[in-house]
Amino acid sequence: MEKHTEERESYIVSPSEKLTEQLTNVDSLKNQLNSFRPLKEKEHIWQAIQEKLRSEWTYHSNAIEGSTLTLGETIFFLQYGLTVEGKPFKDFLDARNHAEAIELLYEYVAQDRPISEGFIKEMNALLLSGVTHTKAIDQFGNPTRKPATPGQYKQLPNTVLRPDGTIHEYIYPLQVPAEMQYLCEWINTNIDKLHPVITSAVAHYNMVKIHPFDDGNGRGARILMNVILLKHRYLPAIIKIENRRKYIEAMEHGDKGNLNPFIEFVLQSLIDTTTNMLNILEKNGNGH
Repeated sequence: MEKHTEERESYIVSPSEKLTEQLTNVDSLKNQLNSFRPLKEKEHIWQAIQEKLRSEWTYHSNAIEGSTLTLGETIFFLQYGLTVEGKPFKDFLDARNHAEAIELLYEYVAQDRPISEGFIKEMNALLLSGVTHTKAIDQFGNPTRKPATPGQYKQLPNTVLRPDGTIHEYIYPLQVPAEMQYLCEWINTNIDKLHPVITSAVAHYNMVKIHPFDDGNGRGARILMNVILLKHRYLPAIIKIENRRKYIEAMEHGDKGNLNPFIEFVLQSLIDTTTNMLNILEKNGNGH
């Protein structure tokens, strides 16, 4: 397509030997996983695996953003709807919203709908459902709060305080619609051309780079990444809270023009998720 003749720098990937090796590895694991499908007699195991993925994905994605819930508390809340004393109500709200966003994501994949700005906005509205205010940093670097605008692109600039003490400013609000349009066009042009893990990681990186919403950008970027993977019958890549520092550092390499470390990080997260699920399936019968 003509509109992609001059691809933007933050979308250009030069696969390395390490990256190619990891892609071969993850495809081999995917094939092993597919050998367990379909399993009518093992349907209860698949349902348990889906529930486990939903709980772990929700827990880790929210914990990365500062939720205080443990994995056990998240599972308990999602299963029984009961909160735990002493924990902020917003953490439970975020858990409920994220779990519902995953349900919507699976519906979206089943319907084979193309990825669009409408879908991304719908996900953000769901992630921020019931949230009245979001945390922010003003132009002087001080913490502040601003009214939440679920599902709407930001009207004010947003920034983040980096671990080295510098303040990083994201794409300016006026540029967001054009950048998000480009992102969605790029995904739909490349979703069947590039390896799905590359497409998903580049999409994730660029959504964070744009930071189109007042809040929910990280969670939304991880959902966008995983909808691309699920469309190609991979499991979701669950990025774990214990890898948060590596995750941020990998994104910072992207900011310096090298996307490979971030793609490799996403790949390793997907390999870990898939290996974990294969171990569960193998323990519950060979299935072959």
